[in-house]
Amino acid sequence: MSVRRTILIGVVGLALVLASERRGGAASGPSTEPSDRHAVLGIQGSRFTINGKPTFLLGMSYYGGLGASDGFLRRDLDELRRLGFNWLRVWATCGLFDQDISVVDAEGRPREPQLDRLKRLVADCDRRGLVVDVTLTRAGKTPGWGMPNLKAHQRAVETVVAALREHRNWYLDLANERDVGDERYVPASELKTLRELVRRLDPSRLVTASFGGHDLTEEDVRESLQTAGLDFLTPHRPRNPGSPGQTEARTRECLAMMKTMGRFVPVHYQEPLRRGYVDSDPSAADLLADLRGALSGGAAGWCFHNGPQRGAPENRPRRSFDLRDQRLFDQLDDEERKAVDQAAIEVRRSHSQD
Repeated sequence: MSVRRTILIGVVGLALVLASERRGGAASGPSTEPSDRHAVLGIQGSRFTINGKPTFLLGMSYYGGLGASDGFLRRDLDELRRLGFNWLRVWATCGLFDQDISVVDAEGRPREPQLDRLKRLVADCDRRGLVVDVTLTRAGKTPGWGMPNLKAHQRAVETVVAALREHRNWYLDLANERDVGDERYVPASELKTLRELVRRLDPSRLVTASFGGHDLTEEDVRESLQTAGLDFLTPHRPRNPGSPGQTEARTRECLAMMKTMGRFVPVHYQEPLRRGYVDSDPSAADLLADLRGALSGGAAGWCFHNGPQRGAPENRPRRSFDLRDQRLFDQLDDEERKAVDQAAIEVRRSHSQD
């Protein structure tokens, strides 16, 4: 064999090895660089980033996602991407409508196959470039709804973080509506303990804890950012007919409170008003007005929230609260379809005016 041919074969071989490494092939070992399809969530000031690019998080409630079939899940995730959505919210402690699909038990220990389903859901979202909100809940009395005390809550955090650590496309809501005065309540001192635990286990993981049913006070903001050390704010605003017209001003007020404290973080509306919750169901126009208020006010994210139809037989459609018999998009009504078809257009229009 000639020297020239030997060199050519060596060059071709090296090129194949490098190509294999770029694809994450056998020669490369675990890759530390995200592919173009993966989502690495970050924060720059009061904005979120995906793969380093400032991005408004446009999402959708998908609480019962761990109860959906693989076929339902695949079709819903594909439709989310097609419509321009880039995140979804899943409850890791979930006992909705007689289905306990929680990934941990009352002591915070792993439950299978639910934990494996959460891992696969986060991986499926990662491949599609979707961010996932993984939410835990404190609850002492209702099976499947959460952990009864701090010790179990700490173990649940350890379980979830260990299971999902390899993915960078998710954040953790430590405690859904943590300030509501029932079994969901988690004091700021315990939030701080939980936040510090996540920081030890996974230093770059983003963490929040949500508030229920009201706009934030200066004390709420200070408690979240200075006492508990959370990475961003997730207020659940009031749900009444006047709410959409208030969202811009309330967002600006929240950002102004942060300015006085010398720390800017994202304001993320992960659970705003929805249809089926109040007597006067918000129309598509109301939902989109709320989204526009969030965008104009400087919020970093907004969710198309959805849930069961209160007062209807068996609370159907149950939407994201129960995905066993129907996928989410097959349960949306005409007004909701109008809203989800238009939502990404509103986001693009807002950004084009910046």
